[in-house]
Amino acid sequence: MSSDLEKIRKVLREVGPELRKKQNVVATGIGYKTVAGRTTSDLSIICSVEVKKPSSRLRERDLVPSYVQGIPTDVRPVGVLRAFQNPTERFRPAPGGVSIGHYRITAGTLGCLVVRDGQRYILSNNHVLANSNEAQTGDPVLQPGPHDGGTESRDRIAELSEFVPIHFEGDDGGGLPCRTARFVAAALNALAPLVGSRSRLRPYRVQQGSNTVDCAIARPLDPLDVEEKILQIGTITGIGEGGLGMQVQKSGRTTGLTNGVIEQVDVSARVSYGTNKIALFEDQLMAGAMSQGGDSGSVVLDENNNLVGLLFAGSETTTLINRIGNVFDALSLSLP
Repeated sequence: MSSDLEKIRKVLREVGPELRKKQNVVATGIGYKTVAGRTTSDLSIICSVEVKKPSSRLRERDLVPSYVQGIPTDVRPVGVLRAFQNPTERFRPAPGGVSIGHYRITAGTLGCLVVRDGQRYILSNNHVLANSNEAQTGDPVLQPGPHDGGTESRDRIAELSEFVPIHFEGDDGGGLPCRTARFVAAALNALAPLVGSRSRLRPYRVQQGSNTVDCAIARPLDPLDVEEKILQIGTITGIGEGGLGMQVQKSGRTTGLTNGVIEQVDVSARVSYGTNKIALFEDQLMAGAMSQGGDSGSVVLDENNNLVGLLFAGSETTTLINRIGNVFDALSLSLP
C-alpha cells in the first residue's frame, strides 16, 4: 500500500488546490473509498464538502470528477469545519484533558505537559491559550477556563509563553526568522538579567500562506499545580506517527474519553475561526466524530498511549488533528 499511497500523495499535492476551489469543498485528503455506506479497501482522494448536493444543482466546474489521474475520488459531507471552543471542575494538580483557557476566551482543553530548554510547559492550541493570535506573552491562563467559572484571582494556573501565529486568509505572509531578528533577540536576552527580567525573546517561524499547526505553550506558575497524566487515559508512553486506519483516543473537557479512527491523511482543510476568519491547514490528520466544542487542545494518542497529534477543529462528523511532529518542531518541544 505504501507505493500506492506515495503515488496518490504526489497527485494530491498537484490537484488539491484546484479541488478545494470547487464550491462546497472544505477539505481534501487520502482515505479508503466508501460505496453504499461500506468502506472498501480502495485508496481514494476524498473531497469533504459542507453539504452533499446532487450534480444537477452544481455548476459543471464545481463537479468533483469520479477519477483524477486514474485515482478514484470520494465526496463526503462533513458540515462546516470550526475551531473548537466551548463550555468543568477545578483540578490541582491539573492533568491533561481538563478545562483551560486564555482569560479572554471561553474554554478549551489542557493537552499535556511538554519540555523545552529544561522547563515544563502546558501544551494546547493557539486559539485556546493565545486567543487566536490576539494574546500577549505573559497573559493569564485559567484552569478551569472562563466559561467554566475560572477567574483570574482564584484560578490562574499559568502564563502564556509562546504561540505559533495562525495565518488567516488575507493576512500578509511570514517566513523564517531573519538574521536581524535572531541577532536582536540574542542581544536583548543578554541584557535581561541585568535589569532583573525573567522573560526571554525567541525568534520563531511564522506560518506563511497556509498552516500546519494551531499550538501554544504556557508556563505553570507552580510546577505542583500540573501533572503528566491524561485524565481517564494515564501516562503518555512516547511519540508515534498517525497513519491511515489507526485507532486513536483522546480525553477532552466536553466529551471526555472518546475513541476514533484516522480516516484520512495528508488533509488540507479551510477552518473557520469565527466571522471572516478562515485559515488553511495542510498536512493534517482527519478522524471521525470523536470531539465537540471545548475539546480543542486535547492530545490524540494511539492504543499504546503514544502521542500522535493535537486536536484543534472539526464538525459534527469529523475531527481535525495536527501531526504531533509538526507541533513539536514548531515550538522545539519534547516529552518530559
